[in-house]
Amino acid sequence: MKMLINVAETVVADALRGMAAAHPELVVDVENRVIVRRDAPVADKVALLSGGGSGHEPLHGGFVGPGMLDAACPGEVFTSPVPDQMVRAAAAVDSGHGVLFIVKNYTGDVLNFQMAAELAEDEGVQVASVLVDDDVAVVDSTFTAGRRGTGATLFVEKIAGAAAEEGMPLERVEALARQVVASSRSFGVALSACTTPAKGSPTFDLPAGELELGVGIHGEPGRERRAMMTSREIADFAVDAVLAELDPRLPVLVLVNGMGATPLLELYGFQAEVRRVLDERGVAVARTLVGNYVTSLDMAGCSVTLCQVDGELLRLWDAPVQTAGLRWGR
Repeated sequence: MKMLINVAETVVADALRGMAAAHPELVVDVENRVIVRRDAPVADKVALLSGGGSGHEPLHGGFVGPGMLDAACPGEVFTSPVPDQMVRAAAAVDSGHGVLFIVKNYTGDVLNFQMAAELAEDEGVQVASVLVDDDVAVVDSTFTAGRRGTGATLFVEKIAGAAAEEGMPLERVEALARQVVASSRSFGVALSACTTPAKGSPTFDLPAGELELGVGIHGEPGRERRAMMTSREIADFAVDAVLAELDPRLPVLVLVNGMGATPLLELYGFQAEVRRVLDERGVAVARTLVGNYVTSLDMAGCSVTLCQVDGELLRLWDAPVQTAGLRWGR
């Protein structure tokens, strides 16, 4: 496989060096694998910390900055960061008002963030944690107990980040993050497998002419495989799968997310079909975001995430944000 890398062993370190050069507003500790906003710790502010395996960029490091995360901890490709990274990051961003850990529901992430929370609290840092488990495709998958954490992570980081930026206390920021999780559901589709640098070949077998409905962001199996479907057919299947569990009574945020190798030409065409389905089902749309935000290396495919929002959540979504991967306002 052709990849724009030097050697597989240094892929994450090389990417972090590039991020540091491109974004002087961040402090990127390449050796210890910690990304922190340069003005941290921000006085009188709850800090937000997240992280996970590399390969899902811009999640999480691309969402560090005013209005979202204060720090992120990248692990090796598709591998959880370790507790030492999280403890170091928590100490760097804590202003004395506590740190909220935002954790995707994958076994390694859950265990390591839990251990890090205990270690950080031993050092005097108040920690609260929120688990993101929005994927409706399967329950108890290869990497999880319960639903997987996927696209809703972006909604949690943005809305909770805005709440923290306004100076809300830890208990309120945590409650809003939990509200977003409870109000969000996702469904993903793979048109091709992804390739990790270490393996150098597709991580799973997806024959030509087939697609995986309900795939995870590491290529985990979904609900079923079918012959290739049209954009219209995929949108009907994916949105109905989400609505079967969400049943929104309020307007929704819509994330049409690319898995890494699907161009915007296709994503916007798919977004048109997603909007058609939502209109047909009587679901009001408050805001829409289209692009590659929670990716899976070079996987072709997409995911749909819906989050029903009340007035406060929508206001926080619209609040200014300035990160490498997401920015508006100001």
